Amino acid sequence: GTSPHPRDAVIVQAIRTPLCRARKGGLAQHPPATLLSTVLSGVLLKDPTQPASNDNFLLPPSAIQDICIGNVLSPPTSAVSFRMAALSANIPHTTSLSTTNRQCSSGLQAVANIAHAIRCGSINVGIGAGVESMSANPMHELYEKFPPEVDWDTMQNCENSQEVMDCLIPMGVTSENVAKKYQLDRVTLDTFAAKSHEKAANARALGKFKSEIIPVGNVTEDDGIRPSTTVDKLARLRPVFDKHNGTTTAGNSSQLTDGAAAILLMSREEANKRNIPILAVWKSFAVEGVPPKIMGVGPVYAIPSALQKACIGVEDVDVYEINEAFASQAYYSIETLKLDHAKVNPNGGGIALGHPLGCTGARMIVTLVNEMRRERKRLGVVSMCIGTGMGAAAVLEVEDVRSAL
Repeated sequence: GTSPHPRDAVIVQAIRTPLCRARKGGLAQHPPATLLSTVLSGVLLKDPTQPASNDNFLLPPSAIQDICIGNVLSPPTSAVSFRMAALSANIPHTTSLSTTNRQCSSGLQAVANIAHAIRCGSINVGIGAGVESMSANPMHELYEKFPPEVDWDTMQNCENSQEVMDCLIPMGVTSENVAKKYQLDRVTLDTFAAKSHEKAANARALGKFKSEIIPVGNVTEDDGIRPSTTVDKLARLRPVFDKHNGTTTAGNSSQLTDGAAAILLMSREEANKRNIPILAVWKSFAVEGVPPKIMGVGPVYAIPSALQKACIGVEDVDVYEINEAFASQAYYSIETLKLDHAKVNPNGGGIALGHPLGCTGARMIVTLVNEMRRERKRLGVVSMCIGTGMGAAAVLEVEDVRSAL
């Protein structure tokens, strides 16, 4: 790895709302601003589960210099509603705010933007967050309401027209493309999906998520986890995208979900000066492009890139959080990188917990940091595939873990 530096971006708090099923779940009636305001106020606290009293603040809200919010589906007016959310969370108007959209990695990109601003000395303290209400802004209406703003003649007749038009392939079809190209069978995918629910159900039963969740109203727990899921039950579901030969079903794909997550970052120097305990250090970040028609393979390229930047090898990593957009691409990525399945998504992933698009990257950091600190693990990776053909990955380190040897 690399040695400590005063300008290292460090994580000092990380929390999330419960993740709830879109339209049917506990957060369906809460607009994105409410979800966001909840985590923005909570992430400033030493103990987010306790009320916001003066001695519970990690630092005064006025110390936050910038906030970046990852979001995919909200309309452009979200720039306004998110600013309202920050102000309603008692963060003063002197704290600036932006939104960012790198599709499924937006929550991770938001944290990266803040981490990079800290590393280059532009700011000392900031919040990276992600939010999505797939109840308020359903994905299936996206193209009907907002067709791509392109000249179709140009796009269909340019030299690279095949790849250009591949950007419009529905995500589920890209999942089928990965499954067919790499010969992944239905049982393999359903087994992977069932395991995600089993791991998440165990984690919830053991109370592992309690320390990372801040309630929204009376909603306190993730509600997409199905403890009774079995491979046999999943086998009854019909393929959605290729009805005759397909392997991708509602059961082995990520759920449509509502949620928000926020990460408080500062420079190492600032954390030391304020005497705030460092939870984890941001080590590296990478985004790599892949063919749009098999966008799900993104982690296969992003993870080695991020590891190389952090000067560490695949086997050095203790925990991987890899977004389960689809069992097909997640399983393929894990196998191709030859990762130890026991190290990947130990508490379940997007198939059981859900994938609130713009929130997911931030949510995974929250879950990863909690898991690493609880289990005394040193190195962790967050990674996901990205619609239109990309992969993103980040490496985090928990420094105060001494090896047991």
